[in-house]
Amino acid sequence: MIHWRKGIVAAIRSTRPGYTEVEVELDEAVPGTDARSIRAVAYTDAVGQPQSHDTVIVNVSALAKRLGTGGFGLIVALPDALPADPPDGPGHLVKDRYSPLQTMVLGVDDQESQHHSTLAEADSLGGMPVVVADLHSALPAVAAGIRAVDPSLSVAYVLSDGAALPAPFSQAVAGLKDAGWLKGVISTGQAWGGDLEAVTIHTGLLAAKHVMGADITIVAQGPGNLGTGTKYGYSGLVTGEHLNAAALLGGHPIGLLRMSNADARGRHFGISHHSLTPLSEIARSGMTVPVPDFSTLAEAERAEMDPDPGVVAETVAEQLHRLRVHDLVDIDLTGLWEALRTSPVRLSTMGRKLPADAASFLAAAAAGRCAAGLVRR
Repeated sequence: MIHWRKGIVAAIRSTRPGYTEVEVELDEAVPGTDARSIRAVAYTDAVGQPQSHDTVIVNVSALAKRLGTGGFGLIVALPDALPADPPDGPGHLVKDRYSPLQTMVLGVDDQESQHHSTLAEADSLGGMPVVVADLHSALPAVAAGIRAVDPSLSVAYVLSDGAALPAPFSQAVAGLKDAGWLKGVISTGQAWGGDLEAVTIHTGLLAAKHVMGADITIVAQGPGNLGTGTKYGYSGLVTGEHLNAAALLGGHPIGLLRMSNADARGRHFGISHHSLTPLSEIARSGMTVPVPDFSTLAEAERAEMDPDPGVVAETVAEQLHRLRVHDLVDIDLTGLWEALRTSPVRLSTMGRKLPADAASFLAAAAAGRCAAGLVRR
């Protein structure tokens, strides 16, 4: 079910490559609300660049449902200012297939790609560390942990298609690339808009190694993960299969523990079931699982955290029994709190910032530190 509205662009709020956010005055209020002035997003590679006073057609379903992460309109057309046809060129991979906004891209694994022969022959990651995360919010924290060990390491991000499909939606990715913390993005499956496009997680990983030249790759969905409060009904369940893909290809798979010392929902306190289920039931045995050692935090650092991440210690110790089939590695957190504070992008998970859910970000940084220590030079 989709709620459509027509409106006029009142102002341009912000813009970055592939993405523009605007204020729109709607002809009719969002269903179930009085709202007629809304924020809306245009993916400019798909619909063109909106200007003030342009007429727009907007999908307002997320606003009608009062969603959090997706609480804005999505511009699907500028009927009076359609973009020019793209130039003729290679590429026949169709992404977001059979939706009204399906797009054709040149895949790195496409037969027309200059890299096709490389990927046709490649079948190994050569031990490259692959950090697999549930939440997109872990991305900058993992990168911070890597840089705390060696800022010269090259990091690629493989975007899966479990959440936001357009890569330009991520403010974190844009900021990390601008700061030189990410070498590039490879959008896989139905996701699109990365520096490289790939059909599967497998070819995305191989492209990260053999085309992008990454030392470490992070795999995660985009912003806006989906969960239903059931054991298997959430978009992050595929992290188990992503770990298996890295193992199959001869990488060094690292299962990032989604943790929280502030989430009031019992299924996410300590180690989230979004990590426990895929690691215990889907991933092959023998994955590397970094476990943050909160006892290594300095007292001055702990004083900045509210609540103290140590409150999850007993819960985590019990939960780890489910993961004994893997290689559990205790990670010293010395220096990682400061490393997280150097992030060029805002750290936030489920609406909680760094001091309010320290366990989440420290666990991600610990995975980054672990990965950096496994790089083969």
